[in-house]
Amino acid sequence: MGSLPSSVDVAIIGAGAAGLGAAHGLKNSGLTTIVLEARDRIGGRGYTVQAAPDVIFDVGCGWLHSADQNSFVAIAEQLNFEIDKTLPPWRERAYGKVFPQDERDDYFRALDAFYERAYEAALKGEDAPASLYLEPGNRWNPMIDAISTYVNGCELDQVSILDMDAYEDTNINWRVRRGYGGLMTAYGHSLPVVLNCNVTLVDHSGQRLRLTTSLGTLQADRVIVTVPTNLIADEAIRFSPAIPAKVDAAAGLPLGVDDKVTLLLADAEALPKDGNLRGLTMRTEMGTYHIRPFGQPCIEGFFGGRYAKALEDAGAGAFAQASIDEIVSFLGNDFRRKLTPLAESRWAHDPFARGAYSHALPGHAGDRAILAAPVDERLFFAGEATSPNFFSTAHGARDSGERAAREVLAASARR
Repeated sequence: MGSLPSSVDVAIIGAGAAGLGAAHGLKNSGLTTIVLEARDRIGGRGYTVQAAPDVIFDVGCGWLHSADQNSFVAIAEQLNFEIDKTLPPWRERAYGKVFPQDERDDYFRALDAFYERAYEAALKGEDAPASLYLEPGNRWNPMIDAISTYVNGCELDQVSILDMDAYEDTNINWRVRRGYGGLMTAYGHSLPVVLNCNVTLVDHSGQRLRLTTSLGTLQADRVIVTVPTNLIADEAIRFSPAIPAKVDAAAGLPLGVDDKVTLLLADAEALPKDGNLRGLTMRTEMGTYHIRPFGQPCIEGFFGGRYAKALEDAGAGAFAQASIDEIVSFLGNDFRRKLTPLAESRWAHDPFARGAYSHALPGHAGDRAILAAPVDERLFFAGEATSPNFFSTAHGARDSGERAAREVLAASARR
């Protein structure tokens, strides 16, 4: 849709996975629905680009995590998107002598022991920072913290053990050959979406809700809010009357920082497909590298936490430079001429995301339920941060949107 209607039954704020899930959940309900998206595209933090003629790059989410329970798997099949089930390049696929097998085995023992200590502590029901369960003096602690920056978007001192324990992972991880963002675009193709429509105020003081947007005002009987937590916590979108419980809950569930870069690789056949390159760095400020994803002539780098934020703040091209420097330190200076920057993300600097995905701060694991709760059967909330077990994932976001749609339908039936 190109224009903003003046009135609808349900307005959905945000055309990411949650907003699309909500809109699909309201299809054929008899309710007039509109999805309002601030960007000039749908998909939110799901975004695929053609970085080079033979390189497809997921700038945002790229993995169908817990694929055996992931609702996007069936959607991909319905939309004829090829699913790649190649083993992820995380544990077993280390490349060459950069990280020797005996060292890798020792590291994984330390990592598994850390998780076991944290989960045992979580069973007691008292929250604490996950960093407390690192073994004092263990040589692998910096790298374990680096893993947290990839998984949580932050270091372990910012992670709630109760939230970490609540996350469900079946360890089955697949990919979409044409890109997760491409799948989301196709999933939202038939939906009523208005782009370049930034919602700044939801006034719920009257009989009907009134939304102030960059394209004008809109009235609705009910609103589903699916924007990232940082926008609610920063009050980039405001509510009148104010809803401090939502702002506080969103602040307890901040978006961490995770970013990706892709580098064109010359002489690609010399390196294995879908391999992993991670060095024996003994530091948290490190990248992890996916060699030739899908067999493409590229290396994908992944950065998280404070290090990713510092590289974002350093400006465009910083991720590519850091990646090239680190890869060369592993493989030799002659390798530098084989790498050419193609594309990178800067999610914390994206005004409509302000980060990658949510984690609960210590003491705030319960904030997911608070954020998800409806207000007066007129305001509903969805997004990956509201998912009780699949937070930080696209399918968790989509499923939460579907849940919010069910809540809207139930409220409408009681009217």
